[in-house]
Amino acid sequence: MQNIKVGVIGLGYVGLPLAVAFAEKYPVIGFDVNLNRINELLANRDNTLEIDEKLLQSVVIPELNGNRGLQPSSNPEDLKNCNVFIVTVPTPTDRHNRPVLTPLTRASETISNYLKIGDVVIYESTVYPGVTEDEMVPVLERGSGLKYNVDFYCGYSPERINPGDKQHTVTKILKVTSGSTPEVADFIDKLYKEIISAGTYKASSIRVAEAAKVIENAQRDINIAFVNELSKIFNLLGIDTNEVLAAAGTKWNFLTFKPGLVGGHCIGVDPYYLAQKAQEVGYHPEIILAGRRLNDSMGKYVATEVVKIMMRKDLKVIDSRVLILGFTFKEDCPDFRNTKVIDIYNELRSFDVNVDVHDPWVNCDDVFHEFGIKIQTKIPVEKKYSAVVLAVSHKHFYDLPVRNIFGPACVVYDVKGMFDKSLVDGRL
Repeated sequence: MQNIKVGVIGLGYVGLPLAVAFAEKYPVIGFDVNLNRINELLANRDNTLEIDEKLLQSVVIPELNGNRGLQPSSNPEDLKNCNVFIVTVPTPTDRHNRPVLTPLTRASETISNYLKIGDVVIYESTVYPGVTEDEMVPVLERGSGLKYNVDFYCGYSPERINPGDKQHTVTKILKVTSGSTPEVADFIDKLYKEIISAGTYKASSIRVAEAAKVIENAQRDINIAFVNELSKIFNLLGIDTNEVLAAAGTKWNFLTFKPGLVGGHCIGVDPYYLAQKAQEVGYHPEIILAGRRLNDSMGKYVATEVVKIMMRKDLKVIDSRVLILGFTFKEDCPDFRNTKVIDIYNELRSFDVNVDVHDPWVNCDDVFHEFGIKIQTKIPVEKKYSAVVLAVSHKHFYDLPVRNIFGPACVVYDVKGMFDKSLVDGRL
């Protein structure tokens, strides 16, 4: 393909870093339906904190006029001259944990309006095996009037973004690629090799690449579920889970996982996509769903443990005040998608506890809009708390003198095993 012009659809945690990387090699249209997001990027700001201002300044331009650069846009007409489309929109689940393909379908409908003979559409969003060819290709064909693998082609290259990780950035993580024909698979693999310094791995088919992505996070989910279950058992036995894991970890082939909350847009969601497909073909996935149930129970478990310790210390529970430290789904990033800290909050509220939340990373307005929770921008030291729950291990909390701030009577519960054991009353 000559004169490559890339269209990246979706400029979130996945799309923006990818668009920036391609923009250093090719002209890129970064399309997003969120006009506020586009205006923010045109002002060289990224509220996900994945791309710094200087890098945005070097690649972002209001209108493409050369052979490289990134033009953020909310106008789909700007995609009309693109010949490679990369879809990086979210693939969430609904409140019943069923896959929601609506964002993917709408992105495909948008692309279909501008699809031309010879164009290539690459999906990066996490899906179950078969979504690209069974679900999205018909959308592309209907909207464009073109024929798959005759007039246009598809590929799948699963995203491997780790929000907040400045070491394993998009270009430094090996990329799985695939294409709908051997020739297109070669083209897509070569295209990604232009920007991925860690190299690529060409899967044998789109379905294999889709399956590879979905099991990456399912495997991690199951491993964390195992150690979460161990933490419940060892708590009943009066044994410190972290000390057990440290001892077991001295064996060369022991896999190191720690107990904790499992949220975010990947690990807490992707296993449901695989489970859905398995059930469609008549298989009930027992281990995958058991791991999901256990991990989804951990927020409620933490809250209940905190209340138990408060009662043992003869502290009043009803109308007491508890502080939660951290609200994001992981440390040192502003991403609170599918955060399980909300489960701790809600369960404590069910005991008629007054709960404050402090997190230096999140956008307070966004959290209030989604959850109705007013985030404390500073630790309210003037308030007297009966308990403090460390829910997220932000570096901001590492050297926090919890006992000096909150006093010896306050219950300190450490979800992340971050504080010295002598300072806490309980931990996973």
